[in-house]
Order: sequence, then C-alpha cells, then structure tokens
Amino acid sequence: VNLVIAAVERLGLSPEKLTAVVQGFGNVGSVAAQEFHQHGVKVVAVSDIYGGAHDPGGLPVDDLVRHVGKGGKVAEFPGVTPVTNKALLEIPCDILAPCATAGQITKENAPRIRCRILAEGANGPTTLEADEILARNKVFLIPDVLGNAGGVTASYFEWVQDTQKFFWDIDEVNRQLKRIMTEAFREVLALAHERKVSHRMAALMIGISRVSEAMRFRGLYP
Repeated sequence: VNLVIAAVERLGLSPEKLTAVVQGFGNVGSVAAQEFHQHGVKVVAVSDIYGGAHDPGGLPVDDLVRHVGKGGKVAEFPGVTPVTNKALLEIPCDILAPCATAGQITKENAPRIRCRILAEGANGPTTLEADEILARNKVFLIPDVLGNAGGVTASYFEWVQDTQKFFWDIDEVNRQLKRIMTEAFREVLALAHERKVSHRMAALMIGISRVSEAMRFRGLYP
C-alpha cells in the first residue's frame, strides 16, 4: 500500500477522492483493503474465493474483516451487492488490486479494465498480452515483483533483528519498510523513464542486475 500511495502522489491525486477494488481477501487483500481505508480511499468492492461484495458508497472494511474472521463469506455480508470475481475486476475504480491468484487479467478482459492504478498483490495476476493492452490504455502499473517485495523485506528485517539480538517495535518496522519500498519504487520509475520501458520490465531489469552482481561477488557454488 505504501507503493500505491506513492503512485497516487506521483500522479498528483488525493487519496480521499479515490476508489479501490480488491480481489482476494486473505492475508494480502484484507490488509490492503484496511490500509486503503485508513488512508481515506473508498473501498467499493472486495472478494474472496466464493465471490465479492460491491457498494459504490464504500464498504465498511473493518466490519467486513470481522465478518470474514468469524467464518463468513464476503458476498454474504449484509447490505452489499454480490458480484463475481470476474465481474469485480471490471468495476470502474481508481485503484485495482488483484491479490488472489495468477492469470486474472487477460487479453479478453483487459480492454474492460477501468482503473488508473493497477497494484499487483498476487503473483502473476496479469498476462503478457494483457500487459500490452493496459499499457496502451495508460494504466499506471505497480508490478508484482515490486508490489510483493514488502513481505520478503519484512522477512529480511526478522533476520537482521535475530542476528543483532535486537528487536524493533512495529513503528520502526513500518518506517524502515516504507523507506526501502519507496526507494525501490523511485528506482523502478527512474529506470523505466531512462530506458523507455514498462514498469514491469524496469523492475525485472533491476532485479536481474542485482542477482548478477551478487553472483559475481560471491562466485558460483556447486
């Protein structure tokens, strides 16, 4: 979500005037929806594996999280309009966050995706053919390789704290996470602009170059 807010600022938008749709309501999607809500973004639709809930006026995200936590299904939450996972992706919104499974946005539905920012929380939710369509439609992409890096970064924080025998509080974890992710976001955008490539390609280029550098430094082992 830090990256989404950075993208919002980059585009000169105000979170309080934006809407979000989140596909997936597990560890990634539910937290993303709560974070959007806390930043003032109106969450108008979310879904789990069984289907989704839609309310143009905004969903009561915290109540919905409690409902699902007690074993309820998203689509059965009182007062919402049920929607399929397929239809949910095509709801007009400012921020679309596919946080469920791979291959959700394809060449078939990509022309009907109506969002300003696509923030990939799942692994590979967008096919290569859909990528080209979204790029032509000027959708601002936060690719999965960048958007999913927060979890791995937090795991790195755990390792650092263990080796130092020193433990950070949650505020320090969030501060460090925001710093690293925001810097990574800026690096990706800068390379994309410099090399005139997509955000996804720029993120992959940076990742591959760093792996290559590490291999040269450490050497190859059997």
